[in-house]
Amino acid sequence: MNRSSTLQHSLMLTPLIGATDSWLTALGVWVMFIVVISAYGVGMAVLRPKLVPNARLIAGILLAATLTSCAEMAAQVWALQWHQHAGIFAGLIALQCVVLDHTGFFQSAWRERLRLCGLFGALMLALGLLREFIGYSGLHLATLVPGGFILLGLLIAAWQAWARPNPPH
Repeated sequence: MNRSSTLQHSLMLTPLIGATDSWLTALGVWVMFIVVISAYGVGMAVLRPKLVPNARLIAGILLAATLTSCAEMAAQVWALQWHQHAGIFAGLIALQCVVLDHTGFFQSAWRERLRLCGLFGALMLALGLLREFIGYSGLHLATLVPGGFILLGLLIAAWQAWARPNPPH
């Protein structure tokens, strides 16, 4: 795993922890992520051949910020209460666009892009549902950010324990 890939995946942790206090917030951030990432990919595919390499980063930043701002304004108009819950995490999608572009995400096969976006959405929704269910059960720490870190850590540990091959006896 190279440093760019590590940066790409670590930036996805921020909305994964912060925007999954409920399944509705997680779903909204994921839908906004898909819309902005898709529009950014199409826009940069058109712009990339026309730009010199030094201008691609600036154009990417401007395009990502514009698309994310438009998506946030649309969310404020149509779903203000959801937008207030999503907070800053929706705005971080612009940064994620630029990082994904830098790591070659948009030049990879469409199946790989679809797989990453699907896994990210499934994990967001699962974590949101689990945190909301645990929070309604009486453990309100699960709906707070520290509870999200703890729950994600437990899920990762369970996954590693389950996926680890058994040593021969």
